[in-house]
Order: sequence, then structure tokens, then C-alpha cells
Amino acid sequence: MGAARDAEQQPGPPGEEGPDDAEEQLVSTSPWNIMIKHRRPPEPSARSFTDPSVSMDLLRAVLQPSINEEIQGIFNKYMKFFQTAAINVRDNVGEEVDPEQLIQETCRSCLEQAKLLFSDGKKVVPRLPHEQAVPKVIVVIWDPSRLTETTTFVLGSRANKALGMGGTRGRLYIKHPHLFKYAADPQDKHWLTEQQHMRAIGGKMAYLLIEEDIRDLAASEDYRDSVDLRLEELKPFIPPAWMTEKMQKHMETLRRGGEVPPPEDPPEP
Repeated sequence: MGAARDAEQQPGPPGEEGPDDAEEQLVSTSPWNIMIKHRRPPEPSARSFTDPSVSMDLLRAVLQPSINEEIQGIFNKYMKFFQTAAINVRDNVGEEVDPEQLIQETCRSCLEQAKLLFSDGKKVVPRLPHEQAVPKVIVVIWDPSRLTETTTFVLGSRANKALGMGGTRGRLYIKHPHLFKYAADPQDKHWLTEQQHMRAIGGKMAYLLIEEDIRDLAASEDYRDSVDLRLEELKPFIPPAWMTEKMQKHMETLRRGGEVPPPEDPPEP
């Protein structure tokens, strides 16, 4: 009996496998087991560290849909203000203004500004309103001494076309809020129409910008390589001295952070 059991347990000759051996070989050579075998944890001495930025980005990718949903909710909360402002711009400037485009650009600008909350620099303690310094670029651009009797100006609508923004004038003012712009009053519009610098537009807004500022923008990295750049669209002009004087006062008021004074009466003929 013992000999019989020993005979049953002896392996067969090479090339001959029993049913149990065949099943064991099939299991051991399955692709899943091979993958597990090759993914054994490294030895403790091995230097196989995971990139921290990759790990954090994987977490961000998982959370991103929820983050986007919450951000969208925040914008929805303020959307009524954006819509009202964009429609107001269209009513004042003209039908060529696309309110939806203005809203999209404003939302993108909000997101860009929000990046400053997570800047790499040292944490900045917010200043009180009276301690806020005027940015240097505004001090230079909004200097009334820049405006002389020979200073050339351009219409806001032409500046938009020259920079490749089409006829949507509001885009330029949102993208570059530091630019000095002057809203022409009825007297100014009358002169501009008489000199054929613009068509009669009734009660719609007409902005004047300094030609030098627009050409500086055109030479910047944002525009100089643009195929849509059309500086010949500027059509600059020199306004009369009384109009330049009003713009100087307007610039000084803006620089001081005060309210814009009401338009003055036309000068005596």
C-alpha cells in the first residue's frame, strides 16, 4: 500500500503533465500574474521616489470637476452685474459691441487676477485705502504735461481696429484699463464730425485716446507679431487747444482719484 502511494506521488517523465500540473502552469503564466510579478515593491535600498508635483497634479485632476463647478457657481452669482454692465456698454458705444464677448473676457480677467492669491512671493499685507500707492505706469501715462497743442489723438473705435480687435471698442478698455481715454462731450463730437473724423452718432459715447499709447501697445509682445495689426487704421488728428485743455483737466482728475467734472460750456465764438 505504501509503495502504491509513493508511486502515485512520483512525477511523471519530462513532457508528460497531469491535469493538476497543467492547471497550475496556466494560472502562473496568466498576464495578470506576470504583471503582478513584475510590479513587486522595490527593495528598501532602491531610490524610487515619486515626483511630488505629479502626485499633486493627479489629486488636482480628481478634484478639478468639483472645483470648476464651484467656480462656475461664484461667477453665476455675479453674472447679473456683468450682464448689466456689458449691455450698458453696448447701448453707449454701439451695436457693434458684443456683450457676451465682453463678459467672457471679464471673467477670464477675474481668473487671472485670482492667481495673485497663490503667487510664489512673500505674503503681502493689504494696505488701507489711503496707503495705496498709485502704480508707476499710471503716474507716467496719466501725466497732464504729456498733452500739448501738438499731441495727436485717435478714436477708440479706430484703435480697436488697429490692434486687431475689430469694432468691439469695449475690448480695448477692459484689456488695458490703464490707458487714458476721454469721453467726448457734445461740443467735442460736433467738432469731430465737422472735421470728418467721425460720423454723427447722436447720444452714443465716443472715446479719444492718445496715439502714442496705442503705438506703444502695438510694439509690445502682445501685438507686434499679430497678423491683424492695422496701424493705418488709426487716422490720428490734433484737436483744438480748448479740447486739449479739457482733456488735461480730465486726466488730472482721474490721477487724483476724484470725480470727473461735468462738461464745460462751449467757448465764446
